[in-house]
Amino acid sequence: MRWTRGVTRSVVVAWLTTALAVLGPVAVAQAKFPDRPVKLILPFGAGGVADVTTRIVAERLSDLLGQPFVVENMPGAGGIQAARAVLSAAPDGYTLGLITNGTAISSATFKALPFDPVKDFEVVSTLGTFDLVFAVNDNSPFRTVAEFIDAAKQKPGRLDIGTVSAGSTQNLGAELFKSMANIDVQIVPYKNSPDIVAALLRNDVAMLVDFPPAIRGQVEAKKLRILAASSPSRSALMPDVPTVAESGLEGYDVTAWNGVFAAKGTPAEVIEIMNRALREVLTMPDVRSRFEQVGVRALPGSPAELMARLVADIKKWKDVAEKAGIERK
Repeated sequence: MRWTRGVTRSVVVAWLTTALAVLGPVAVAQAKFPDRPVKLILPFGAGGVADVTTRIVAERLSDLLGQPFVVENMPGAGGIQAARAVLSAAPDGYTLGLITNGTAISSATFKALPFDPVKDFEVVSTLGTFDLVFAVNDNSPFRTVAEFIDAAKQKPGRLDIGTVSAGSTQNLGAELFKSMANIDVQIVPYKNSPDIVAALLRNDVAMLVDFPPAIRGQVEAKKLRILAASSPSRSALMPDVPTVAESGLEGYDVTAWNGVFAAKGTPAEVIEIMNRALREVLTMPDVRSRFEQVGVRALPGSPAELMARLVADIKKWKDVAEKAGIERK
């Protein structure tokens, strides 16, 4: 069939128009994102480790991408309210959320959630990881975790471990410790970290499990002693503190983490832009230094790596909660 020049031009114009209609959103995402402020929603209140680190990142993202990254705190309900706010927004990358190991724990300990983080979240990158620490009163006879385990086996039911509320990372970290060590101890949940510290100072409990910033002041005042950290290898932030694994409980690993996610359906190009930006921000020396001041190791990663971490933690904490007899909420 012979085409005239005019027909050929019409066909080409029509084809290009159709192609641009299909590719337009992608092109816009690549060329313009972000072209207005981006909201970062946190499932925690102001002043905590997650809030501090996210604000550090938001500040640098604003500088790097030329638009404000605004942090909004939305604590409560096990992170459900914050996640729903992200998922109910347009999937365009302008409303992002903080995903944490707590998200995995909620998936493992709630009877049902109004979302499935594996299916409904478009994960972007981890921000950082941080340890739990096992600490005792400075007048405690225990110098190592191994000594604590030995004493617990010699005196079943006589030693207590304090943590914050049942189902928290700290609480499940202690339950995992109890299970792996095969010891008969009571895990006592308190309302908050100051209450646990006060209980340990009174010797109401023999040991506590919490995040380092919660006890830093008492450690520096030499009222509490850290026996071990929870990650599988020693942290560069606490090089003199042995791990639980090397202190008599091989294989013990509890690593807390946080990261960024968007709603499912967010364009892949937007996810890639944000991932590249976060990788750049999290390798900045001043960002890494400021993270270290609150006990966090900056750790950029791919979406696939973050999703694999989430899936593995959901399974892990489900098993721990079931073994500990923690009722689903």
